Amino acid sequence: MSYRAVIGLEVHLQLKTKSKMFSACPQDYHGEGPNTFTDPFTLGLPGTLPTLNREAVELAMMFGLGLNCDVSGFTQFHRKNYFYPDAPKNFQLSQYDRPIARDGYLDVLSPDGTTGRVRIKRAHLEDDAGKLTHPTYAPYSLLDLNRAGSSLLEMVTEADIQSAEQARAFLESVQAIAQALGVSDAAPEDGKMRCDVNISLHRDGEPWGTKVEVKNLNSFRSVARAIEYETARQAKVLDAGGRITQDTLGWDEGGQKTFLMRTKEGEADYRYFPEPDLPPLNITPEWIASVQARMPELPVQKRERYLAAGVREADAQAISLNVPISRFYDEALKHGADAQPVDAQPLDAQKLANWLLSDVAGHLSAQEIGLADTKLQPAHLAALVRLIDAGTISGKIGKDLLPDVMQGLDPARLVEERGLVVVTDTAAIDAAIDAAMQADPATVEKVRGGNAKAMNALFGPVMKSMGGKAKPEVVRERLQAKLGL
Repeated sequence: MSYRAVIGLEVHLQLKTKSKMFSACPQDYHGEGPNTFTDPFTLGLPGTLPTLNREAVELAMMFGLGLNCDVSGFTQFHRKNYFYPDAPKNFQLSQYDRPIARDGYLDVLSPDGTTGRVRIKRAHLEDDAGKLTHPTYAPYSLLDLNRAGSSLLEMVTEADIQSAEQARAFLESVQAIAQALGVSDAAPEDGKMRCDVNISLHRDGEPWGTKVEVKNLNSFRSVARAIEYETARQAKVLDAGGRITQDTLGWDEGGQKTFLMRTKEGEADYRYFPEPDLPPLNITPEWIASVQARMPELPVQKRERYLAAGVREADAQAISLNVPISRFYDEALKHGADAQPVDAQPLDAQKLANWLLSDVAGHLSAQEIGLADTKLQPAHLAALVRLIDAGTISGKIGKDLLPDVMQGLDPARLVEERGLVVVTDTAAIDAAIDAAMQADPATVEKVRGGNAKAMNALFGPVMKSMGGKAKPEVVRERLQAKLGL
């Protein structure tokens, strides 16, 4: 019998606050030298006292509401004691039994098209630790406390995830929610979104197995591969009659395998006790309402709106989960609607999605750049799609124009200046067809002999002789007429 995986995730998000979690020290330390963004509280100097960051509290409330959590009532901070060199206070200010958000859920659309509900156990605020760097072969480590004290939100799921693919889809949804709400940049590559994985195996009808924790995974790809590796490793141990121990593991990116860091601590090891310098905080219905009023549209709401506009499900999902792309797409849709005449057809939402996810994405991939690195304007992409949809230019001409449009040029002006309007003059098209038929009599005989598909060998030369400006539908219609089809 095969094993069933039981997976829970712990996600750490660095919040987009101006200052750190419990002091006025600026938080945006990126790009600066080590140990330049510290203050007496961050350094754990005697006599310093914490001051709670209101902005962090409201961002946490907003994120919790976005995950369908309960954020009402009392919340409280505790001291979580541990002795690491990157924690100068020798404790972390965190939340224990009164987290700011609890009992939520997120419905996740997996790559196979199935939707599964992942329950959110809790989300709580805490301050971050510093960063240790271990130079190769050096007999020492380097300590940077710029990150220490930064405002951090930790979200813990129930063990509802069953595969690496579902875990990755869940993390993509969480990232999109955090970015859409402006709660966090949620950029794993910058350390602003980190993940721990708890995983165990069991067979159907048997109790859950002993879990292990894989710490500090900094990419969605690493999360998926760590789950795949641990699933295989634990199954091998169990099949051999071995026993899984509750350990904390690290992930070796180079070797693509886990390694033992330490045996797992229990709650008692952290010696939680209420923070004496921060009283409990009461989150009132009025406060919740004021936060809700500032919340922008969530990715799931965008997805439903795109589906209602006629966008295919996979495309609606892809756009809604990419915050920069969805903002660009919405702007393009708005310009497409604003620019059209009263009697014109509305801009086709699916065709716009096709161009954005296929042609524009392909151009970006080839250039190895992001959308923000181009001068492409939403109004210009909408105009390009409308020119093609109206039959003013062909799709081929649209693709030829795209590199210039990506550089900020107006497609309507390009079409006018270069004389690219589609030719619908049947006399000119008939002349091009006659020339192609005279140049290739063998193909003409094949078509008239019953091989209708051979007409494609004449279609290409006709379009080429017209400079790609002939309307394809008219060319096909005139070819069929002249060939007697």
